[in-house]
Amino acid sequence: MMSLYESVSRECSKHITQRYSTSFSLGIKMFDARFRPPIYGIYGFVRFADEIVDTFHDKDKAELLGEFKEDTYKALDRRISLNPVLQSFQEVVHQYGIERELIEAFLKSMAMDLDYSTYGPSLYEEYIYGSAEVVGLMCLRVFCEGDDAQYQRLKASACSLGSAFQKVNFLRDMKADYDVRERVYFPGVDFHSFCEEEKLAIECDIQKDFDHAYEGIKQLPKGARLGVYVAYVYYLNLLKKIASSKVETITQQRLRVNDSRKIYLLLSSTVKNQFNLI
Repeated sequence: MMSLYESVSRECSKHITQRYSTSFSLGIKMFDARFRPPIYGIYGFVRFADEIVDTFHDKDKAELLGEFKEDTYKALDRRISLNPVLQSFQEVVHQYGIERELIEAFLKSMAMDLDYSTYGPSLYEEYIYGSAEVVGLMCLRVFCEGDDAQYQRLKASACSLGSAFQKVNFLRDMKADYDVRERVYFPGVDFHSFCEEEKLAIECDIQKDFDHAYEGIKQLPKGARLGVYVAYVYYLNLLKKIASSKVETITQQRLRVNDSRKIYLLLSSTVKNQFNLI
């Protein structure tokens, strides 16, 4: 019955992904079938860790995160967990050789959200690496399927893509981060005096990340390329929508790409992939 438990655990991670992120869920569906369960496993893990620090406001977040971290390492060491999210995650870690350092960096970045409300340049870079870039590297380990030379070649562009996604999230969620968590991620930015010049500088920085990431996307294994490209296109369109909006809009509401636009982007990306235009 062990295989049944493993299957149920994977299904839990899949369900979590689908409920929390329509964009990533659509992107994952574009992967070859063999890539979907491990990517669900990674997303379920990072989603629940992030949920601890961003949502459970009436709980002892530090205690919960500490327990989650301890349970994570127990799952990795024992190769089993009664937490289905950790069970499916540890499977992925062992199957694809995901380094412990990436997991440690991620959990450290989650803890940073409990200790800091403003970020200087060095903390900002450390946080983005731990919260987003390492997630891209975990996924890249899956896509490369043991080909370390390929992993090393694409590593920098995978980090750029994770960085771009996270920075777009920071802009999109600027109001909620400040109103709910009294948090501003961008170094030197005051929420109340945030101006068009600062916004433009951030957008240019994100575009550089996207440009570098695209070079790596083109070199991904065929079974992973379309799924990653779809997520890239979604977020690039969200950046364009943010860039065309005034500062006052960004600080007053959360922008998103509507569902009809997502469907169009999905279809157009699929056509491009069929004709090798990615």
